Amino acid sequence: MPNIISHGTDYLRWELSLIDIILLGLALGMDCLITSFSQGLITYKNRTKNSVILALTMGFFQGLMPLFGYFITSGIFNYIEQYSKWIVFSIFLILGIKFIYEATQPKENKTACDISFKCLMAMGIATSIDALAAGVSLKLTNVNIISAVIIIGIASFIMSLVGFWSGNRIKNIPHLELLGGIILIWLAIKAIF
Repeated sequence: MPNIISHGTDYLRWELSLIDIILLGLALGMDCLITSFSQGLITYKNRTKNSVILALTMGFFQGLMPLFGYFITSGIFNYIEQYSKWIVFSIFLILGIKFIYEATQPKENKTACDISFKCLMAMGIATSIDALAAGVSLKLTNVNIISAVIIIGIASFIMSLVGFWSGNRIKNIPHLELLGGIILIWLAIKAIF
């Protein structure tokens, strides 16, 4: 549980423990896990390469965005905040429709051998907007921001690998590939409500 501490004449600040930061990392990594699960459902080739690249991308963005939020709290976040739900909605909706389309194509015609750079960037940004907001909150706490972003990034990396391989292992169940697209569309709708 965070404690309130005082810095002389400074305002009161929350002190986050290591456990608090790990829990924050796990909470922020849930979108990475779900998104990676969806990608695992549609990936047929180069699975190890794709899983590592996806996990590195997710971990990188989840670690980078809190750092941005921490150091650029007033400028960027105030502008992005009002549009963040629509940015997340658009990205997840487009990815969800793409996944459903690919799931309806015959397996021999699928081109999902490698995750494209555009797709990686879109998923990295969409899953890390909450991490940007978390960085703003971390500015108001007594926390070592470098340690916090490393923990958040590692948690997201691990959760992405778990999500990808979980999806990849069960994808042979009939029509389960559609679940990946449905999950992403559900995340899109959830983002605006």
